[in-house]
Amino acid sequence: MSVPASLVKELRDQTGAGMMDVKRALEEAEGDLDAARRLLRERGMAKAAKRAGRATSEGLVVTTISGHLGTLVAVGCETEPVAKNAEFVGFVEATLEAVEGDGPEATAGLEDVRAQLVGKLGENVEFRAATRMEAGDGESLAEYVHPPANKIGVLVRLRGENPVEARRLAMHISFAAPRFVRREGVPNDVLAEERTVYERSDEVQSKPEQVRDKIVDGMLQKRFFAEQVLLEQVWIHDTSLTVGKALAEAGLEVIEFERAALAD
Repeated sequence: MSVPASLVKELRDQTGAGMMDVKRALEEAEGDLDAARRLLRERGMAKAAKRAGRATSEGLVVTTISGHLGTLVAVGCETEPVAKNAEFVGFVEATLEAVEGDGPEATAGLEDVRAQLVGKLGENVEFRAATRMEAGDGESLAEYVHPPANKIGVLVRLRGENPVEARRLAMHISFAAPRFVRREGVPNDVLAEERTVYERSDEVQSKPEQVRDKIVDGMLQKRFFAEQVLLEQVWIHDTSLTVGKALAEAGLEVIEFERAALAD
């Protein structure tokens, strides 16, 4: 059937799909707008499924703090041009707003929109991180997104109030990429695995048996805790201090943090 141009325009305005895709869907649906819209949605989801699994090392990390509420969202795509595309940026901002309002589970309600965007942009788009933190009495929030690419972002919740040092902490986390806040938070299985790796290393096995445990303890301190535990890392703003000492001087205590990186 011949599809009126006005109908093509109406469906394009509703869905944002390409002209030929819209026209083809309307032809197959014999001019039924609802049926054509459903066809476009199904095809967008099919394209999304085909592209799922492709690396999404580009994209955007965005954060916002509004009063006692902080939100961080990371949405990945495949290429830098798409990361700068107005529709992609708009989708990231809509995701941030949704997560701020309803929490990380809000991304589930955006799946259809994400799938349609994949079909339209022609590459994989995926949610890489979504976090919302709420500061209680005597607590504060800080955020940092590393410019200009905006591909690494941090949100942190602390006890105490010191906005300048709190932001410097978020900057430190973006750079140093810790996995744990403090030593006590390292899971036993993770620590056991690290210890086993060191114990079996040629570096340790070549030493007398009676000193191996002490050597392994030293290796864990210097190569694991000092690198992976936030409070034991060297403070990037003053390398004579650990993060723990710098925060103590600033009157701050870390409760939790979230670091999102599209590509490290």
